Amino acid sequence: MIAAADLIYISSMRTGGRVYRVEAERVVRQLEADPSLRADPSSVDLSKYSLIKRVSIFDASELINNDYVVEPVDGTLYRIEYVVKDNAFPFIIMNIGFGVFFIVSLAVFIYIGNKVIKPFGRMSSMTVDLAKGNLTQPMKEDKNRFFGKFIWGVDMLRENLEDSRTKNLEYQKEKKTLLLSLSHDIKTPLSAIQLYTKALSEGIYDTDEEKTNAYKGILAKTDEIRSYVDEIHRISREDFMEFDVKNGEFYISEAMSGIEAYYKDKLSVLHTEFEIAHYDDCILSGDKDRFVEAMQNLMENAIKYGDGHKISIGFDEEEDCRLISVTNTGCSLDESELASVFDSFYRGSNTANIQGNGLGLYIVKQLMTRMDGDAFAQINGNNFTVTLVARKA
Repeated sequence: MIAAADLIYISSMRTGGRVYRVEAERVVRQLEADPSLRADPSSVDLSKYSLIKRVSIFDASELINNDYVVEPVDGTLYRIEYVVKDNAFPFIIMNIGFGVFFIVSLAVFIYIGNKVIKPFGRMSSMTVDLAKGNLTQPMKEDKNRFFGKFIWGVDMLRENLEDSRTKNLEYQKEKKTLLLSLSHDIKTPLSAIQLYTKALSEGIYDTDEEKTNAYKGILAKTDEIRSYVDEIHRISREDFMEFDVKNGEFYISEAMSGIEAYYKDKLSVLHTEFEIAHYDDCILSGDKDRFVEAMQNLMENAIKYGDGHKISIGFDEEEDCRLISVTNTGCSLDESELASVFDSFYRGSNTANIQGNGLGLYIVKQLMTRMDGDAFAQINGNNFTVTLVARKA
């Protein structure tokens, strides 16, 4: 491209930018107007011309070093000689400009290659490894301004997935060990019951006292089995999820701004009316990220089990606490079920044909409890409301 521009410019300089033609035309008009000049063309005043060097009657045998044009005037041919003045300064400036442009473009391409294309290629391999379950290889720290935070976040995701997989394996191991232990422990009283019942059915015991002792033995072993069943029930109700809550302080507006922005767009697509009441900003005690997670669970719960007409967020105060409520219309849950909605894996009568695992409100309750708060649910006519109780700092 630079070479082509240079050739065009050099060609333009060689033709004098066609300025000589203008001056030659002026000389011709001068000759046409003055017969004396036609008789002696050397008397033409050339001081007015920058490129014209000589005017003479054309003689084909004469050798001329300058460029010239031949023009007819009143039947006579005149030679008009000119010299093109080469000005190298624009040529130099043009090439410097092209050179700078080339260097800058090259630097930009190298920068994009190193800072964008290479990290993007590395990230594509990261996601493939995660999809394949390769969670042991840590991701190299990158301070890239475009993808550094993303890579850091993906590495955190990898660590969390690896930790979750390890904990799940440990949980499965403990579960299997527990089942083996309980099955072994239950075998002893169960065998005793079988012996007692077999002896009674075959009439081995002759006296009433022996029969009474057998019945008492059966009852005792039955109570022992029941204690094992109660233990299984107790363990099953213990927390099976770990909630990493880092309590601190945060402004309520910091948490609500993201909730408002995200669900305003989402609910507009669903054509659901979304209303957030006015609130006075204040500092809350707890974990901002976990509080946002609790609010997201409430919003998703309202979207999933409401009728899609309206969802609203309200605010209230009670002593040293701030109450944040999420209300959805279209509640078909019976009030007798309110006591169970925060239990793990509980799914109410309004969950038919709706996918879920019954953990949403359970997680909300656990998170708020660990932030020294609480959560409770209410039914008011057609509206279902879950309220978070968050302590002020």
